[in-house]
Amino acid sequence: MAVAAFVLGLLGLLVLNIVLGPIAIVLASIALWRGTARRGRALLGLGLGVADLVVLVTLMSMDNTVSWSLGL
Repeated sequence: MAVAAFVLGLLGLLVLNIVLGPIAIVLASIALWRGTARRGRALLGLGLGVADLVVLVTLMSMDNTVSWSLGL
């Protein structure tokens, strides 16, 4: 679960951060609660999940919309 949280958190920075961010946070929290041997990956997954949501909120506030786009 720790590795899955890390991968989903990292992937969430690029796409679908509104979905993958919370999933990464939940998986990392469960992994830490169960006492995973990969504590560092779980913490990175937790941090990346939170970063996903911060990026989403930042980009939403710049566009003043519920969703974000890069304006390409």
